[in-house]
Amino acid sequence: MHAPAQKRNAESKPFYKQEFGGRGRSSLGQSRCMQITVMTSCSQKTGKILTEFLRYYEDQYGVALFNSMRHEIEATGGPQAQLLARKVPLDERIIFSGNLFQYQEDNKKWRNRFSLVPHNYGLVLYENKVAYERHVPPRAVINSAGYKILTSVDQYLELVGNSLPGITSKSGTAPILKCPTQFPLILWHPSARHYYFCMMTEAEQEKWQAVLQDCIRHCNNGIPEDSKVEGPAFTDAIRMYRQSKELYGTWEMLCGNEVQILSNLVMEELGPELKAELAPRLKGKPQERQRQWIQISDAVYRLVYEQAKAHFEAVLSKLLLARPAMEAVIRTDMDQIITSKEHLASKIRAFILPKAEICVRNHVQPYISSILEALMVPTSQGFTEVRDVFFKEVTDMNLNVINEGGVDKLGEYMEKLSQLAYHPLKMQSCYEKMEPLRLDGLQQRFDVSSTSVFKQRAQIHMREQMDNAVYTFETLLHQELGKVPTKEDLCKSIQRILERVLKKYDYDSSSVRKRFFREALLQITIPFLLKKLAPTCKSELPRFQELIFEDFARFILVENTYEEVVLQTVMKDILQAVKEAAVQRKHNLYRDSVVLHNSDPNLHLLAEGSPINWGEEYGGSDGGSGGSGSPSRGVQEAATISEKRRRAKQVVSVVQDEEAGLPFEVGREPPSPASPDSVTEVRDLLAQDLRAESPPPACPLLNGAPVPEIPVPSSPSPSSPPAASPRASPLQQLPPGKAVDLEPPKPNDQETGEQESSPGGRPPIHTTTEDSAGVQTEF
Repeated sequence: MHAPAQKRNAESKPFYKQEFGGRGRSSLGQSRCMQITVMTSCSQKTGKILTEFLRYYEDQYGVALFNSMRHEIEATGGPQAQLLARKVPLDERIIFSGNLFQYQEDNKKWRNRFSLVPHNYGLVLYENKVAYERHVPPRAVINSAGYKILTSVDQYLELVGNSLPGITSKSGTAPILKCPTQFPLILWHPSARHYYFCMMTEAEQEKWQAVLQDCIRHCNNGIPEDSKVEGPAFTDAIRMYRQSKELYGTWEMLCGNEVQILSNLVMEELGPELKAELAPRLKGKPQERQRQWIQISDAVYRLVYEQAKAHFEAVLSKLLLARPAMEAVIRTDMDQIITSKEHLASKIRAFILPKAEICVRNHVQPYISSILEALMVPTSQGFTEVRDVFFKEVTDMNLNVINEGGVDKLGEYMEKLSQLAYHPLKMQSCYEKMEPLRLDGLQQRFDVSSTSVFKQRAQIHMREQMDNAVYTFETLLHQELGKVPTKEDLCKSIQRILERVLKKYDYDSSSVRKRFFREALLQITIPFLLKKLAPTCKSELPRFQELIFEDFARFILVENTYEEVVLQTVMKDILQAVKEAAVQRKHNLYRDSVVLHNSDPNLHLLAEGSPINWGEEYGGSDGGSGGSGSPSRGVQEAATISEKRRRAKQVVSVVQDEEAGLPFEVGREPPSPASPDSVTEVRDLLAQDLRAESPPPACPLLNGAPVPEIPVPSSPSPSSPPAASPRASPLQQLPPGKAVDLEPPKPNDQETGEQESSPGGRPPIHTTTEDSAGVQTEF
């Protein structure tokens, strides 16, 4: 058997049949015995943890179902959003593609890989670009939920050293990993496999870091927020289970979908026991023991994942079968259930209110304003940057359309603008504003393990608001185009629509930020209060169980009602703090009483139409009947070209070759004009039109600065040679007439990341869903 075939057979074995470490024949028996012992012990402990947790999940499912149905009946809703939300997600786009070097652990060599990130944010690695074009299955599909990006080998070695206490490398010895360049990127996970990449330049490292961070951000947000029952039931069960183990506060590993989070929960408990048991039994040099531990941890994590998936799916199926009967009971007895719950809450409130109010007054109230200020500064700066980036992109698009052909060029530029929120490099300046977020002094007091939870949540809100602003602009412009006869009128219309959208953005931005601040303050203070009150209150809660009718016991839980009462004691202080910040116009927050008077009452009706295809409607002449061909054949050819363009949409790429430069790079300047006089005339004409017809926005910029003057970049004259077009996507280079699946592969939902594809070819794509939280990746 050839060596490559042997390697494939070894990699295709189930992880629990692979060896952890030990290369020599003498260590094989010892390694196998350790493997069997570890797997048997881990499987038993995992089953016990999962059984205990899933009891919490079943209890919380009934409560979440009741709360969801009650909310549908009673909800008054918050302020109506002014911006439109995209109902049809932008699927079939490639976020990023290019080449990077990956470290192969089996042969300890670095290999160049062709890599791309599809719309579901799973990093796909191919042997090379030819393999991708020929539809060879990828070598790996990495789901990055729960991972961290490290930009230096020293950072990685420090984390690896800390993961196995008592094992320290001697000075002068070879480290576990060597990088051939000075620009590594390492994906590190506390339990799962690690991935090692490197780039040739610092610029490439920064680009890939932004892309991979975007993947982590979206994969971490794996529970769809449109799941009004299963999602809240799961997160509440996680919180209740951890509180039963005296673990309060935020949890950094609440990342990914339900099975990934459940696997992290098991490893949180299982990992320390496993480490204490195995660390003394590992043999070899420090580097070899570290490598063995990484392999063991990854293998155990995969075993835990498979068990968690089987257990969770079984329980969820049982609950879904029972749901119709539960819904019937809730609809019939809704009033009685509400009355019973309010009676229970009044009794609990009378018992804990004096203690809770003292705790809030002494330990929480003095710090609310400090926490709020720490949250407001970076968050508001990030939303201001979103506004500025949107303003700049639309303004540049407006000038380029006028200088380069009017409506004929509009489709090309609008296709790029429609994907702005998904452009990891252009959005990076917005996301970076959240990085300075610190809760110095407050983090330890309130047991906040990490601020990354709040950073990523705010960044997701930024992406949502950017996409809403872009989509609203698209919709309004599309409606206006039928009334625009000339380039000058088109320029004025774009400017007017931009001002309308910015006003709507300012209003929605204020609403989103206020809601984020309230949620973050609750997420910080409630666990702290529960921990403070637990010694005196928690032991008394069982006596309230007798107040719940047996028929309603699935929908009312004493523990949940107790937490709601605690929440109410601090909620008024949180609402007051946010309200005062809005009254004082801090960071351009609007008061709750402010309503946007010039809102468009019929705007939301426009979103009910079919998605706008700018390339087809305003893309210019990409093809035609071609003279001798029949009209029907010309239409078919045009349709084929349009279909290829639609499927090959690519937000940004760094693919390089010898014949073309870097396509679609941020900051790329248009070619120098050959006729400066004509450009000057266009500039003067445009500046006069804007001064005469486009007054500044009535609403100031979020940072209080005046509206900047619109820059006019130079553009090529008609006599200038056309700029080099971006290199065609591999999706465009497929042989014509060949029936192939053009969709990118689906990332595996295992947080371990890598999944070897079956020989049958590229797996089908799993489309994402768009909701109020943005694009959710369902693997």
